[in-house]
Amino acid sequence: MGIMENMISVSGIYENGKIKLDKHIKSRKKSRVIVTFLDEMVENDEKTLTKEDFSFKSSRAKTKRYKGSVSDSIAEERRAER
Repeated sequence: MGIMENMISVSGIYENGKIKLDKHIKSRKKSRVIVTFLDEMVENDEKTLTKEDFSFKSSRAKTKRYKGSVSDSIAEERRAER
């Protein structure tokens, strides 16, 4: 396969074994194409997290009484899994 000089993207719909493009493409010759199927967007009732949902200050307050290190706890858990 050689260098691709002219590439365009066109959206469309796949239904019943056929692809219908949203835009007419003028081409004088047979062209190779790549078809990518996009996952349908599914509405989710769960809240989407944003960076405002995370707070270093809040995390510190929640772990204030914890007398260990996170890395030590992880190492201990992994040893217990063996």
